Amino acid sequence: MRAVEFQEYGGPEVLKVVEAEVPEPGPGQVSVDVAYTGVNFADLKARSEGYRVPQLPFVPGLEASGRVRALGEGVTGLSVGQEVTALTEGGAYADVALAHASTVFPVPAGVGLRTAATLPTVLPTAYALVHAVGRLQPGETVLVQGAAGGVGTVVGQLAKAAGAGAVYGVVSGAAKAAYAREYGYDEVFVGEFTEAVREATGGRGVDLALDPVGGETFRGSLASLALFGRLVSFGNASSAPAWNVGQPELYPSGVSVGGFSILTLAKTAPGELRSLAERAFAKAVDGTVSLPVTAEFGLEEAAEAHRLMGTRTSTGKLLLRVGG
Repeated sequence: MRAVEFQEYGGPEVLKVVEAEVPEPGPGQVSVDVAYTGVNFADLKARSEGYRVPQLPFVPGLEASGRVRALGEGVTGLSVGQEVTALTEGGAYADVALAHASTVFPVPAGVGLRTAATLPTVLPTAYALVHAVGRLQPGETVLVQGAAGGVGTVVGQLAKAAGAGAVYGVVSGAAKAAYAREYGYDEVFVGEFTEAVREATGGRGVDLALDPVGGETFRGSLASLALFGRLVSFGNASSAPAWNVGQPELYPSGVSVGGFSILTLAKTAPGELRSLAERAFAKAVDGTVSLPVTAEFGLEEAAEAHRLMGTRTSTGKLLLRVGG
């Protein structure tokens, strides 16, 4: 089978198409004939700096849609040939991918395999940020970093559907700002945002801030909180050193900081992940949210997909077409 791997860390050019052995599922695993694979920023961090890479060579890819090829020992509730979407620990840039059965989900009725590939990471993450971790209440205000990305696109719609008083986004360019306004954002700031947030909220700040960037952006988001506000960190795209928050930052305004990682939750609480995914997928089926595929590449064009995402100009969701 075909697979895209890297044998060293570096730019998109280190991604190479190779012939590989078809993986066989072990106990509790499922193999999937891949139709489409989602491209995530975590894939770029894996390729460039070894994020969640256990060893080289490594085949990236955290999500895929397709059809069940084979079931490992002890797997129930799925059948060979069934259309599924799956969250993986890597390996989805390939004709066949492996996943733990707990992170393989039947494709919802009425959803095609192309759309299904956008579901596994983005929708449960966005749902958790708004509801499970962020605990957004009607009338509250939200600030979202990376508002034009996959998670940001869904968060804007979910927040509006949950009755947010105002949804503010932060993006890196004017084109992204225009895009974000189509997906639930009342106001979008380009670049610097702390003073703009205070002005937009009459000096109050926001009730909930969501940050996948880290570093100075994390600190700016913390400074943008209202009294008793919450900040949820769900990534470190900046690759900045780990942040520390303590009494000096939290006590004066009673703010709190939380965190979320869908990949970690898949290991620590797979049952809760399934529950989150079911609720999140339902929002796509009923039309509450949509996530546009803004660019599609063939599997052999994975490096081009990485180049595009690396420019920070892409919006929505990028896919690799494998067997679709």
